[in-house]
Amino acid sequence: MHSAARRRRAVAAVGAVSAGLLALSACDAPSPVATVTVNSDTVNSEASCWNDGKAIDDKELTSCLQDKDVPTLKVNQDETVRFGVDQEIAESRWVILMNGRPLVEDSGRTYRTIPGSVFFDPQYGAQGNSTVVAIRALDEDDKARTTGLWTFKLKRGDDS
Repeated sequence: MHSAARRRRAVAAVGAVSAGLLALSACDAPSPVATVTVNSDTVNSEASCWNDGKAIDDKELTSCLQDKDVPTLKVNQDETVRFGVDQEIAESRWVILMNGRPLVEDSGRTYRTIPGSVFFDPQYGAQGNSTVVAIRALDEDDKARTTGLWTFKLKRGDDS
């Protein structure tokens, strides 16, 4: 009799887990996360624009690039800035934008590093003591299209 009771409990447990997973699958999943790190300072962010991996129209993308409420980090000229994305984004490829223009070639890796001095160099389009950078997820089938955008602000730190 103990084995019949155990079997019923096991079936009930499997049913409860299955129901829980079904309920979770009905929820909207959060967007993948992008991370920017300078030394030990790190900011993480869900996407400013995300269409569940589908292409985002240009009008919405322009609006997202103008978002003012974005995570901010201080960067000294001699520091390294590390960018990271979830594996899902790396698989479809991504690029770093600086002031809306591509800064590097697209990548299939989950991270990139760039010298801090680049973000304040006029040669790369920098102006003043802060720069807006964005991580742009590319559409797998059409690299000219964007599927997600994460925006950050880098402020010039104290170089002393």
